Amino acid sequence: MITADPAIVVATARSWLGTPYHDQASRRGVGCDCLGLARGVWREVVGDEPFLIPPYSRDWGETGPCEVLAEGARQMMPEISPADARPGALILFRMAPRAIAKHVGILTAPDRFIHAYERLGVVEETLTQTWARKIAFAFLFPNSSSI
Repeated sequence: MITADPAIVVATARSWLGTPYHDQASRRGVGCDCLGLARGVWREVVGDEPFLIPPYSRDWGETGPCEVLAEGARQMMPEISPADARPGALILFRMAPRAIAKHVGILTAPDRFIHAYERLGVVEETLTQTWARKIAFAFLFPNSSSI
């Protein structure tokens, strides 16, 4: 699968900076959560979303046998090792030990990422060691011509 130009992914993600946080929304400048940010970048870089996103809980400590976000991403994006993630990669965070991955961000530099965070909205910040240790999965956006 041909992947999207990382510079385009990063520029698109940066165009969402300042979007207010709104649970389960995905509208640039209006409101989004972390998954809504990824969905919006997908729409702008790749095209229409391939399937509807069902409602989901906000519980970062949620446990269970299925990595719902990772399984969904695997259906439409090439998976890479988190250690191989570079700018433009979608990264999924496991926010609590033994919990499923429930937070999403987009790498913008080896040490920076963009995500939507409650009370802050869409922000770009340093990928500290604390954040980096929580990365559980990484994926690449496909090129629109390869889906």
